[in-house]
Amino acid sequence: MKLVLMSCSNIGTTNYKLRIITSVFNKLVDTIIEGAIRAIELLTRGDRDVLQVMMMTLLVSGTATAISVVLGVPLGLWLALTEFFGKQVLNSLVNFGMGLPPVVVGLVVSLFLWRSGPLGDLELMYTPTAMIVAQALIAFPIVAGFSFAAILSINPKLRWQLLSMGATPWQANLLLIKEAKLGLIAAIIAGFGRVISEVGASMMVGGNIKGQTRVLTTAIVTEVEKGNFDVAMAIAYILLIVTYSIVVLLTILQHEKKVL
Repeated sequence: MKLVLMSCSNIGTTNYKLRIITSVFNKLVDTIIEGAIRAIELLTRGDRDVLQVMMMTLLVSGTATAISVVLGVPLGLWLALTEFFGKQVLNSLVNFGMGLPPVVVGLVVSLFLWRSGPLGDLELMYTPTAMIVAQALIAFPIVAGFSFAAILSINPKLRWQLLSMGATPWQANLLLIKEAKLGLIAAIIAGFGRVISEVGASMMVGGNIKGQTRVLTTAIVTEVEKGNFDVAMAIAYILLIVTYSIVVLLTILQHEKKVL
């Protein structure tokens, strides 16, 4: 009799756990579906707040990526082609920066831009400019590191061959960059992907101010804090759409053909 009761109790407990798991799973699926529907509604309706946040995201992350490319590609090229004392140390610092936590970058930028900081008089704290600076610092070592690897993957004798054929150092470098296009665009994709998805530095230096410094990632955090998980999921879908669209464009440029 006791064995029967214990067996029934175990079955009841198992069924109760299964009901809880099923309920949680169904709620999760419902939230995902509701988020997708809400994202479509926000995009088709042309919601002003969502469009403003999207444009701010593209402005901040796009500008930061462009700055990191302008600074990172030449540094990667220089590291790959030049031998000098301390090269390994500098290379290790670049590699270290590739994994630097964004929140640490945000903290350092905040210390410089805060009112009592060295650059406090510029009043850049809680502005898109501060966010661009922070994100550029995050993407810069990534672009430099990938560029360094891309240039190293080319035949090391190619530059000397170009120079011996009468090319100037600038022309030789430009031809090397063209030859390493696949790797260099991969560097841009990696840098852009890192900054458009980061939230810590943007929150610290931007303040997540509605209509001024709010971007898609910080908007997601805000909606989660409010308990609006369907809205947060909708914004997450929009972030994925924006990111994928940019990556597709860069991939087409990388391979010079349509990529789906």
